[in-house]
Amino acid sequence: MSPDAPIELKRSKKEYAHSYAFGVFPTVELLKYRPESVVRVLLHSKGERNDGVAKIRQLCKEAYIDMEVNDKLIDRLAPSENSYAVGIFRKYDSVLDTSTDHVVLVNPSDMGNIGTIMRTMLGFGIRNLAIVRPAVDIFDPRVIRASMGAIFQLSFRYFETFEEYRADFRRDYYPFMTDGAVSLQDARFNSPFSLVFGNEGAGLPGSFREAGTSVTIQHGDLIDSLNLPVAVSIALYEATKGRFSTLAPDP
Repeated sequence: MSPDAPIELKRSKKEYAHSYAFGVFPTVELLKYRPESVVRVLLHSKGERNDGVAKIRQLCKEAYIDMEVNDKLIDRLAPSENSYAVGIFRKYDSVLDTSTDHVVLVNPSDMGNIGTIMRTMLGFGIRNLAIVRPAVDIFDPRVIRASMGAIFQLSFRYFETFEEYRADFRRDYYPFMTDGAVSLQDARFNSPFSLVFGNEGAGLPGSFREAGTSVTIQHGDLIDSLNLPVAVSIALYEATKGRFSTLAPDP
């Protein structure tokens, strides 16, 4: 589809060349970090006094982006979202930085999980995400909403196989597995690194032990495993904790 082709505003589908940021905060993040991709912004009359809506109006004005109050269209696009704002944007490509650290998700299948992971990545300063297919659509509005707009500050790229990814990025790999060779407490992460995680249900296949230093997150035996966003959060904390200075004590 041409970048200048008109957009038909219907409920989101994966094959569309556009998507939606539902909600005030995700729309603000879209306008701040990807204004060149924004086609139009819709506002709901119920948000007239909302401070975030005022910020959206300001950002649209500064970037010369069309906006309109259209309750019916918002309700049709997002009937269950109760959104004061909707950012409509064209999907875009991004490039992974070869010199910095990555998170690699192999066959992620849950919309909310991948959104939460992206927000967590941003919190720990990791801005590059590789996704191995089959996988969820990163531009699905449910992913964008779960990320609270963090997606618009990240770079991401899909790969057909993990081998395709490895061919493009030569670095140290740390696949996280329930039977990893090294406990997380003992792991030493050499940057630039890639932290690799499997599907929410199946995890990583055994072949990933040969991909690098396999790591396990040890925990009590009252559970059999951690869910994916929790595991990624713990791993990101351990892998990056040396980069954050010690907070000064309160006087």
